[in-house]
This record gives sequence, C-alpha cells and structure tokens, in this order.
Amino acid sequence: MYLGIDLGTSSVKALLIDGDQNVVASASSNEIPIHRPHPGWSEQEPADWVSACEAVLAVLARDNGPAMAAVRGIGLSGHMHGATLIDSSDNPIRRCILWNDTRSHVEAATLDAQPEFRARTGNIVFPGFTAPKLFWVQNNEPQHFSKVRYVLLPKDYIRLWLTGEHMSEMSDSAGTSWLDTGRRDWDDSLLAHTGLERRQMPNLVEGTDSAGVLRPELAARFGLSSGIVVAGGAGDNAASACGMGIVGGDGAFVSLGTSGVLFSANDAYRPRPETAVHTFCHALPGKWHQMGVILSATASLNWLADIAGAEPADMVTELGESLLAPGPATFLPYLSGERTPHNDALVRGAFAGLGSGRKEMTQAVLEGVTFALADCRDALQATGTAVNRVTAVGGGSNSPYWRKLVASVLQIPVDVPVQGDFGAALGAARLGMAAATGSDPAGIMTPPPIEQTIEPDLSLTQAFSERLNKYRQFYPAIRSIFP
Repeated sequence: MYLGIDLGTSSVKALLIDGDQNVVASASSNEIPIHRPHPGWSEQEPADWVSACEAVLAVLARDNGPAMAAVRGIGLSGHMHGATLIDSSDNPIRRCILWNDTRSHVEAATLDAQPEFRARTGNIVFPGFTAPKLFWVQNNEPQHFSKVRYVLLPKDYIRLWLTGEHMSEMSDSAGTSWLDTGRRDWDDSLLAHTGLERRQMPNLVEGTDSAGVLRPELAARFGLSSGIVVAGGAGDNAASACGMGIVGGDGAFVSLGTSGVLFSANDAYRPRPETAVHTFCHALPGKWHQMGVILSATASLNWLADIAGAEPADMVTELGESLLAPGPATFLPYLSGERTPHNDALVRGAFAGLGSGRKEMTQAVLEGVTFALADCRDALQATGTAVNRVTAVGGGSNSPYWRKLVASVLQIPVDVPVQGDFGAALGAARLGMAAATGSDPAGIMTPPPIEQTIEPDLSLTQAFSERLNKYRQFYPAIRSIFP
C-alpha cells in the first residue's frame, strides 16, 4: 500500500492505493481556516495543517487498519509558495503567508528589477512567490525575521511533522524565486537579496527520492509500520500532473479549481519569463513543466453565487445544455489580481455590458475565466510550448457546459477522464510508490483512461474569437483606475 497526502488551501486529503494503483480508501478533513487581517492578505496557522492531517490519518486508521499496516511509502503534495517561517526549535514564528497573498507586490517588483532573478529562476518574481514575502517580513516584521532558522513550504512543514527532517524537492522549490531552475539547486546570490543564506533552506531531493522516514511514534499512533519512506513529493500542480500521467512529451491539462491552470509537461528547460508563464522543475528528474496561472477560476463563479444567494451548480444549469454564443456581458476574473499574462497584483475584476440579470452574469463569468485561459495558451505558445489538447480536472471541469466552452474558446479537444481520483493525492501516492520501490516513474505515472472527448464547436469559432479580442481590450481600458 502507498499513501498520498495532499495539503490543499481549504482541506487535507489522504488517499490509499495498492500496488496496482487501485484506490483502497480516502479521507478528507474539515475546512482549514484562512485568516485575512487586511485586504490582500491571506494566512494560515501551520498547526491547523497538522490537525487536519491528524484527522484524516485517524479516519484511515480507524476504518482501514490492515491497509494502513501495509503502507510502504508516503508521498506529499501541497499548495505552493507559502512562507512558513520556523525558529531554531522547529516552531512556527508567525502564520504562513499563502500563495494568494499580494501584500509583497512592492518587494516583488524590487527583486524582479534585479536581472539575475529572471535569468536564474526562469520566472518573473510574482508577489505570490516566497522570496518577496520574506523580503516583506524583513522590512515590516524584523522581530520575526531575526528568528528565522528555516523557511519551509507548506507541504514540507507536514514533512517536518512526519519525519523531523528539513527537506524539500524541486517542483515546489522552483516557486520560491530562490531556485536556479535549470541547475535544480538553491542560488546563494538570490537568497542574499532577501537577507537569507543556504543554511536556512531545506535540503533538496527529487520528488521521486526519499526525503525522510516516518517517526516511530506517529507510525504507532496511526497503525503504520516503522521505517516507512516519505518521498520528496511535489507542489500541487506537479503532483496533479503525476496523478494524470502528464510527466513529459508535452502532455497538458487544464485545471478549473479555485485558481485556473493551463499546464504542460516538458522534456527540456525553456523559460520565457517575460510571458508571465511559470517555468518550474517537474517532480521527476530531468523534467520541467510550464503553467499559465490565473488566480480566480471557480473562485469567480463562487463569488457571484455568494452575491446571488444561489448554488454555483444551479446557476450553471440555468445556461442549459447547449453551448451559447457569447453573451452581451464581459467579465474580467481578476478578483485577486492576475498572474498570466499581466503580472498585476493591484487590478481587480470588472463587468461590462450588463443588461438583463443573473443568467447573463453567470455566462459572462464562465466566458471570462475561459478567455483568461486562452491568454495562458497564447503565453505558453510564445515560449515554444504548443498546447494541442488537454485533460480537464478540477471542480469546474465537472460542468459539461464549461468543458464545451473551454474546448470551443481554446479550439482544442478536451479529454474527460473516467470517474475516479486522478488529482494531487494520487500523484503524491505515486511519488511515494516510486521512492519506496525504486521503480521507473514513467511506468508508475500512466495516464487514466478517457471517458469522453469534447471537440470544439466550430459553428461558434468566429464568435468566440471576436469576443476574445474584445475581452483583451478591456484590461488596458480599465487599468488606469487602479493604483
């Protein structure tokens, strides 16, 4: 048996698979609180992550004792970029500053103005990345900065709890702005720009390698055997790619989750930071991946549903089963700023062309998010990465209407996997299997069977192309009204 633990922004999920990769059991925690003490701030207590992990492992131990006793490897996945500051006693110094926190936009711009950051990391220094957050802490909370012994990413804090080791891996670390992404190692000069040294970083391994052994006391507590290997694991998107077998050869997926991602696996390192595409190490040795990232995908629909006092699924159902021509309203999904292609932490969402009511606004939200993904497609194209078809994942991909919209706007086939769990928790479990068995990762991380392929609606190609062009005129037209 192999166990995958995925630390999401809202909850923890644990997944047990057997040696044939059949899902044996899973468990999820209650929602993890997010603290927003000021506009643009987003924080969590690391202790809440541990509590959530304890809860899911306790459920698995209670309901699946023999399977838990047979676990031989554990893999970890987690939301990226979070600044988890640890003192010399391995205690958190303050709440973790999360991926969607934009307070450090000034610090990010300052670091990004140093040419070596883009040259060595292959990426813009985005406000959501880890390095500008530490720069912000140095400037605004010197009493906390002076106590920093280690800077860990969220999933690696879970590893510390599980193993006692200060370790990380390449895919997650590539999102800090401290990693030389081509060399797959920390860069001392970049660390120095934020007042840090290599000794304050976790040691690095590949995602398929061992990065510690489970503590005996935790093994006894949850009915696990001693000596279980804990794999390096992966950041959440790279772990999801492992779950879907997208580990090379330009395979791609589109994720309609809280945020939106257009992800392509690469066999070569080809950064183009000026496109605002994320170029990161993959979880497998010698592999990289690229992502266009938008900050509010299903978050945009949930925001509208909350205002309307309705369920998001009911609002989408109101649109009907057949794909509609573009509606009269246009929506910019920049509720928390945007990454690809604008790198703009201060812009906010907007509607234009409103006239009738809720149905019109729902259609505009789905179209706006999908147009933003089209921006990501074109940004990836500018790096030399052509996305010719995608596998759809994430909560929003459960909507047949949204899948048809993605296929028709991006003008590519959208594959829908058979029902099952092919997300980050499965990817983490597969990485645990690779670390424990030493097997070839390519043989472990195979694609799921496809249940359905959605082809673009060619009758709407011209209409969506024209509306996409108008959508792209909206951002520069409103940008001057924001700080």
